[in-house]
Amino acid sequence: MSKHHLRITSLVAVLFTAVSFSLAQSAPHPQWVGTWAASPMQAEGLSYRLFSSVTMREIVHISAGGEQVRLRFTNEFGTDPLTIADAHVALSAGGGAIQPGSDHAVTFGGATSVNIPPGGAVFSDPVALSVAPLTDLAVSFYLPPQIMRAETYHAFADQDNYVADGHAPSAAELSEAKRISSWYFFDGVDVAATPQSRAIVTLGDSITDGAHSTRNANRRWPDVLAARLSADPKFAHISVLNEGIGGNRVLNEGAGPSAISRVDRDVLAQSGVRYVIVLESINDIGRLAHVQVPWDAITASQLEWGLKQIADQAHQHGLKIFGATLTPYGGAGYYSDKGEQVREAVNDWIRTSGTFDGVVDFDKITRDPQNPNQFNPAYDSGDHLHPSDAGYKAMGDGISLALFGQ
Repeated sequence: MSKHHLRITSLVAVLFTAVSFSLAQSAPHPQWVGTWAASPMQAEGLSYRLFSSVTMREIVHISAGGEQVRLRFTNEFGTDPLTIADAHVALSAGGGAIQPGSDHAVTFGGATSVNIPPGGAVFSDPVALSVAPLTDLAVSFYLPPQIMRAETYHAFADQDNYVADGHAPSAAELSEAKRISSWYFFDGVDVAATPQSRAIVTLGDSITDGAHSTRNANRRWPDVLAARLSADPKFAHISVLNEGIGGNRVLNEGAGPSAISRVDRDVLAQSGVRYVIVLESINDIGRLAHVQVPWDAITASQLEWGLKQIADQAHQHGLKIFGATLTPYGGAGYYSDKGEQVREAVNDWIRTSGTFDGVVDFDKITRDPQNPNQFNPAYDSGDHLHPSDAGYKAMGDGISLALFGQ
């Protein structure tokens, strides 16, 4: 072969290698959208647990479906490394059981276990599990013999979850498992996205978290909204991520980090987020009934400033954010006339300030026409603060889906 032919052959080989490398580098990777989420909190007092050599099985109700899933585990508030071993995901069969043939092992960079440092969170590898919208998933994992301090959890799951002695993440049903009412170490599920996929984050307190709704029934107002979106072909590609924390406040620490301090984590870091609905302030206002420290003496202007901080962050990242008016709380344990004045002022600001891209008027939807500072009796759970199932349904049904066409 001539030197000329050798040069051409070498050049072709180099070009082929370069093209192959370029194609490998640009090969499409799955895009993701969140379909379920819960906001991590720090476990304290009676909620603090120690786990060792146990299998956790946690049940979650997803919104949008997809052909693949990935799971997010968190050690947000841990002070020691967290080891997740032999994780599995399956379709729930109700209670602590899984549907036959649906169990899939979960890996992390190809490994069957992962060590999560304090303050960290990890996604699993993609799992080839096709899931339909509004499906219940069972996520199981083993916590090895070293004692795991359960410092990171979501307190109020409104869902039975399970912990059993021993190593049994793939078991069809966990025998002699104990029921627990929180999600531990696990805070998200993503599905493989389509070009139109996008997510709504609902940022709020216990009324978003679903307090006093029927346990294991998925009747929180974000669940109602997710079901409506799924049933409408124009909006079926939109998922809902519930980032409510019972007792949460806008400006000050309470139950869980304050709303303004968790926007990065619970809103901006969520996969595929496009929209936010924020319903926060009632716990700040409730402190006015019994002011214990100077910063409990909250004003309407301070709350409006805090909510504007959240809206501004959303807008800076190209998100649409909708302000939800505060539901009535007349008759609740921490009701006060001063607090009611602040609630009405904040609601007026939400409706008229132009801070938000739209308004969800939960106050108008749920109030008693004869006594506007109280819940409509048909929507009151009985504590005059949290809605009943009917109240949550009215809230979810009262949101205009046209907001999500923007």
